[in-house]
Amino acid sequence: MSDSAAFQGPKGVPDYLPPDSAQFVAVRDGLLDAARRAGYGDIELPIFEDTALFARGVGESTDVVSKEMYTFADRGERSVTLRPEGTAGVMRAVIQHGLDRGALPVKLCYSGPFFRYERPQAGRYRQLQQVGIEAIGVDDPALDAEVIAVADAGFRSLGLDGFRLEITSLGDDTCRPAYRQLLQDFLFKLDLDEATRKRAEINPLRVLDDKRPDVRAMTADAPVMLDHLSESAKAHFDTVLAHLDALGVPYVVNPRMVRGLDYYTKTTFEFVHDGLGAQSGIGGGGRYDGLMSQLGGQDLSGIGFGLGVDRTVLALAAEGKSVGATSRVDVFGVPLGEQAKSVLVVLAAKLRAAGVRVDLAYGDRGLKGAMRAADRSGAVLALVAGDRDIEAGTVGVKNLGSGEQVDVAVDSVVADVLSRLSN
Repeated sequence: MSDSAAFQGPKGVPDYLPPDSAQFVAVRDGLLDAARRAGYGDIELPIFEDTALFARGVGESTDVVSKEMYTFADRGERSVTLRPEGTAGVMRAVIQHGLDRGALPVKLCYSGPFFRYERPQAGRYRQLQQVGIEAIGVDDPALDAEVIAVADAGFRSLGLDGFRLEITSLGDDTCRPAYRQLLQDFLFKLDLDEATRKRAEINPLRVLDDKRPDVRAMTADAPVMLDHLSESAKAHFDTVLAHLDALGVPYVVNPRMVRGLDYYTKTTFEFVHDGLGAQSGIGGGGRYDGLMSQLGGQDLSGIGFGLGVDRTVLALAAEGKSVGATSRVDVFGVPLGEQAKSVLVVLAAKLRAAGVRVDLAYGDRGLKGAMRAADRSGAVLALVAGDRDIEAGTVGVKNLGSGEQVDVAVDSVVADVLSRLSN
């Protein structure tokens, strides 16, 4: 790149700019709000962690660990990785700070960027934005249902309704080993390529998630976990579904569902939106029984989800819906002259202190240009003043919808504007 060439953002990393960024923020905040209403406290996690945390926590056989992580040596020659998902980092923090020694379940929510080196396409970014929650320390089917209901409520609070919840159970230690053997016996009789056979050895479930049509055809009759649950695992799953029924959360049982992370056990779910084409998942999660002890903590279960903010924005667009404030400000100041600017700058500060969003036309624009800027800002009211108005002790308050303008004494402008905006 020559010194004078303009820089471009990294490939597969979206920029969110006004006015569209308002929609992104409203989606993120709406999903987080649903979690906070259910008692989830905010946790802020490091963007990078020790590479071994993700290798051990997410699973060596996953595409995430084997192909997609941004891993590098820092200046101390330590191997660190940009976080590809949130649960392992939350677990590390819970163990490190002893949250699991207090009241259970530990309920946490978070949002932010996660990083996966994937082939960029619509809805699949190398820097993806997620909202996640984790409820750690209690294995209660009612808690599984709550976690799922929080995600459902978050999507619906945004006006989204063209999605479906797919759910299954991946069993637990009482039935997983026998099922794993059964599935491997089935898979090893197939004509698999070397890489797929290796995957079948490490984590045979992963083969059922293969998207290639020939592998899908070969595994169409593979045994599914749902048909081989132990009595205790089946009772757990049935209770989760009963709670979802009671909560009025609709779902479809999908026995062939496999999630892209190794730590899931028992309840596993995904929210799917058919308006998004190939990247139809807008969020998902599940229960993870062995993860905490695997990361050096107590042997406690947990359940959580990760919801895609970028994908949810695309899903809303697919339904022709939008959220978030379209207006940048409520009030726009138009000063015509230095004296007027001094007064409007102070009025703007007073209105901002009273909770009103205010901008000004800077740069000594003429009336026409400044009023155009006021219209573009989405403001409801404009404050218009020239030096002569200021000498007379008044400011024009203009309703940008009706065009009606009245002169208001400078000392009364703040009260006048607040009363107009509250009507």
